Amino acid sequence: MASGIFALLDDIATLMDDVAVMSKVAAKKTAGILGDDLAVNAEKASGFVSDRELPVLWAITKGSLLNKLIILPFAFLLSAFVPIAVTIILIIGGVYLAFEGAEKIYEYLVPHKHENKVVLIENLSEEEILKREKEKIRSAIVTDFILSVEIIIIALGTVVESPITTQIFVVSIIALLATVGVYGIVALIVRMDEFGYRLIAINEEDDSFSDKVGRILVNALPKIIKGMGVIGTVALVLVSGGIFSHNIEFFHHFLESWPSLLKDILLGLVIGFAAFGIFELFHKLFKKKAH
Repeated sequence: MASGIFALLDDIATLMDDVAVMSKVAAKKTAGILGDDLAVNAEKASGFVSDRELPVLWAITKGSLLNKLIILPFAFLLSAFVPIAVTIILIIGGVYLAFEGAEKIYEYLVPHKHENKVVLIENLSEEEILKREKEKIRSAIVTDFILSVEIIIIALGTVVESPITTQIFVVSIIALLATVGVYGIVALIVRMDEFGYRLIAINEEDDSFSDKVGRILVNALPKIIKGMGVIGTVALVLVSGGIFSHNIEFFHHFLESWPSLLKDILLGLVIGFAAFGIFELFHKLFKKKAH
């Protein structure tokens, strides 16, 4: 009896050790897309009335948790019964990530006009403001769903050859970290300017230490969000290139003498801009037919 208990405890310890190791690997693999997730959500969670930022962020966080609860069972079923589907979805997700990265680079290098529709909040009723708020929350949750699929599939791809128990533990941990970690940091970022304004208002003195710190925080917010966007774009290209390199035999042996970092960037850029070019071609063709 005692030996059975010790054997069980040994099995549990081994499982936990495997989970810890594989979680670390999966976290490294998903770090890039988490950076993009952070940048996207920081942008989507900002722009609300100050006292509504945290309630809105909490609503998006709950939606994100629900997204994970929907995606995880399907991901584990695919891994258990059709493991090849995980690799296929992973590659399709890689093409999407590469496309997204290429699109962001194109928009940065080739500036073009955006239609900006400015709606004055003062002219809206409370009901209309709440309606716009719900629309932004819904949009953020939909975006989170897409990013969550990518995060979960990438994490699952790192442990797809492990026992299903290890897969469930590792991917669930990454999914939880993706929600709690990302939205916790987003909450700190979007409230940074509010904290800065409070520091400025601490005393009536001009150019005091608290004023200087407050102004730094207020001015830093848009720069941090923009900086995360740049880092997220680089991460998208790197992550997608890594997916192609590790899951497609031809690309795995492509330019073997090159450092893996450069090879991943090259693959991400080439496939990303190829996907972007095809998308733009079809977009223009459909646009001509519509006219």
